Amino acid sequence: MEVFPTVSVVIPIHNEERYIANCLDSLLNQDYPMNLIEAILVDGMSTDGTRDIIEKYTSKYSFIKMIENPEKSVQYALNYGIKAAKNEYIVRFDAHSEYATDYVSKCIEYHQKTDADNIGGPNIVMGKNPVQQAIAAAYYSPFALGGGRNHIEGYEGYSDTVSFGSFLRSTAEKLNYFDEDLTLNEDDDFNFRLIEQGGKVYITPEIRSTYYPRDNYRALFKQYYLYGLWKVAVIKKHKKPARLSHLVPLLFFMYITFGAVLSCFLPIIRYLYLAVLALYATIDLIVSFKSKYINTTIGHWRLVWVHFVLHFSYGLGFFVGLFKFARKKW
Repeated sequence: MEVFPTVSVVIPIHNEERYIANCLDSLLNQDYPMNLIEAILVDGMSTDGTRDIIEKYTSKYSFIKMIENPEKSVQYALNYGIKAAKNEYIVRFDAHSEYATDYVSKCIEYHQKTDADNIGGPNIVMGKNPVQQAIAAAYYSPFALGGGRNHIEGYEGYSDTVSFGSFLRSTAEKLNYFDEDLTLNEDDDFNFRLIEQGGKVYITPEIRSTYYPRDNYRALFKQYYLYGLWKVAVIKKHKKPARLSHLVPLLFFMYITFGAVLSCFLPIIRYLYLAVLALYATIDLIVSFKSKYINTTIGHWRLVWVHFVLHFSYGLGFFVGLFKFARKKW
């Protein structure tokens, strides 16, 4: 007779009225024994209709509960959720995602069949409106995000990080939970410390979920500005060199801004500046119009702009982070 371990699903939330119902419905459709699951929604003081939606579920299903996160940010939410969890395994859900019916089952299965400590699936990213579809296409583009293993469709094997993830509660306790000094990139830091202590991270396409990214350019800019900013903090905390995929957007931002100023005074700089921009635009156009995830001409043009927004915002955030965390000590 197969024995199923108990599972606590932790879901950080903040103003998720457009996504939370679908996320919870996919939780309710799991094929894992529901009497072995508890769901802990950690709300960052939502001001939209999120809490009203959740209360409809908590009033109907006793295993779903909501607790508050007065600090609002994700790393606190995760720690509040893990500390409130009663069960052996932690499975992290994201409110912007919908999950295959066997998501929890597959997480537990791969914990039992591998030696990995944090397990999840590769990003499957989709959009509901045209802009979101272009942003989703960028998640599959090495030109956009540097080709990390968690962005490779169909990848299976060990990785340096994983989106969301599932792990033992005791693993989080040994790592002293998520670093509350990191407003973003808390998962990168968590996995870095895990691997540093001899743990392993594993990705399998058998663990399937669909993630819905930001659905407008402004929100995308803010998100990747903050990713760039807090990536500096992670790099400095662990005293590890930045990868090329981190530095290229920084150099791109500096070239765009400082090159524009210098080109106003030196003609030779102006020609070089324009030549490099033309090269970037050419690569962007080629990559964008070859994307198999876009099927309209205007969609390809949107992807061209999404690539630029990602590169510039991340580079700007990284640049600001160099100064913001210059004196920060961990």
